[in-house]
Amino acid sequence: MGFVTLVVVSIIIFGVVEFLPGDFSQAILGQSATEETVAAFRKELGLDKPAHTRYFDWIGAMLQGDLGISYSGRGASGSDLSRPVIDLIAPRFWNTIFLAGVAALIAVPLALILGIFAALFRNSIFDRTVNVFSLSAISFPEFFISYLLILLFASIWPIFPSLANVSDDMSLGERLVVTALPIVTLVLITLAHMMRMTRAAIINLMASPYIEMAQLKGVSPTKIIVQHALPNAWAPIVTVIAFNLAYLVVGVVVVEIVFIYPGVGQLMVDAVTTRDIPVVQACALVFASAYILLNLIADIISIVTNPRILHPK
Repeated sequence: MGFVTLVVVSIIIFGVVEFLPGDFSQAILGQSATEETVAAFRKELGLDKPAHTRYFDWIGAMLQGDLGISYSGRGASGSDLSRPVIDLIAPRFWNTIFLAGVAALIAVPLALILGIFAALFRNSIFDRTVNVFSLSAISFPEFFISYLLILLFASIWPIFPSLANVSDDMSLGERLVVTALPIVTLVLITLAHMMRMTRAAIINLMASPYIEMAQLKGVSPTKIIVQHALPNAWAPIVTVIAFNLAYLVVGVVVVEIVFIYPGVGQLMVDAVTTRDIPVVQACALVFASAYILLNLIADIISIVTNPRILHPK
């Protein structure tokens, strides 16, 4: 099903890109270009072929690891300084993975800890405070939180830089300082979903007979939650974590744009602006593949951690 989904998504990506307004050849050659020049340029790029032919050529090359050639280096004078799309995506992809990975390393353990303590101290001041804070964070869009953090920690209190300009020669510490604000933005956005699901799953299991038996035996509340409730609550928790990890990879586009972070999202938006079709299609397919793969991993973990699904008989 994951493979079928990816095929369907690839068709949607190709179709949507086809409906992008404007014409790349006309944009490069200018309004003064003759129809013959535009036609010759389109033929050189392969844009004169029918849509279904170009789709099968594109998907066939993708299956062989060829993401195509960027249009951005082609000029009206006949110069061809274009680069393979994979050379453009590869360094930016690792930048996006770094941003999402660090945010996940902070958000996932923090969400589990807060969710467990919120369930342990249900209806307490701590529980209500965490719920209000998480609901507030999840209610605001990414760009609002990003600009709020820039206002507070880059303008009023200039602790971190407002632009996440990273380079290959930066040390890990320097990179973490530069990307602190976008990482905090992603953590605040994804923390609420995972924390609330952890809390809800554990509270739902607290009324189970085996939990009541453990309570009657005098087992401490912390041990009951960690050793008895949490292992049985993994299935819904893991699913939500996987969804949020997928968001961290796919949903960084807005955050990268706000902080001018050189990731795949920034590259994709720039490619849409310049009508660089191969780059747009490759970036969209990379995001779709990451999302489908993470959901597949979540399904597998849910099956492995749930004996009723693992052994249905």
